[in-house]
Amino acid sequence: MRKIMLATAAVLTISSVAFAQSTVVVTDPAATGSVVLPGEVRTYVMEQNTPSVVYDGEITVGATLPDTIEVHTVPNVDGYAYTVVNERRVIVEPKTHRVIQVLE
Repeated sequence: MRKIMLATAAVLTISSVAFAQSTVVVTDPAATGSVVLPGEVRTYVMEQNTPSVVYDGEITVGATLPDTIEVHTVPNVDGYAYTVVNERRVIVEPKTHRVIQVLE
């Protein structure tokens, strides 16, 4: 009887460990604004002398800027573009113009 109980306990322990290892939690960092930009992207954008455009909409992470706002790509780094809107530097996805981060 004791062997059966030990074997059952061992199987349950192994099962729970295997289950815990296969559990994956996925979060969307863009929704919270917690995207960690590569240092060279932030440095490049902050060093550029790009004129600001006026925009009446709200500039928030996850918002999509209209196509009428010109965005500039970051050289040698895929997936990042930037613009300056209402005197704020904004990192966006180049294809969608979705705001990734607002630099302060």
